[in-house]
Amino acid sequence: MCGATTGGLSREGIDVSKETIIEGTIQRDGTPVTGYVRLLNEDGEFTAEVPTSATGAFRFFAAPGSWTLRALVPGGTADRKVVATQGEVAEVLISV
Repeated sequence: MCGATTGGLSREGIDVSKETIIEGTIQRDGTPVTGYVRLLNEDGEFTAEVPTSATGAFRFFAAPGSWTLRALVPGGTADRKVVATQGEVAEVLISV
């Protein structure tokens, strides 16, 4: 789930070197949008879904590899491809 704080997601207590993290925000015209984000595997199959925070932020702990993020928000959807690597945070901005 999200651990949103002012200024972004907190990574306090997370050993990033041992995790594969995909996180980011959903925006429309530079303004945060709330909704849901789905994590789809390389075959396009549903893997997980999280709600965004009030600031449009989301976070997934995933396996290393190629993923598709699907933003589901009022008024539309948007997909964004991302490659996740263990020990790195894949930061993603999804514009809808």
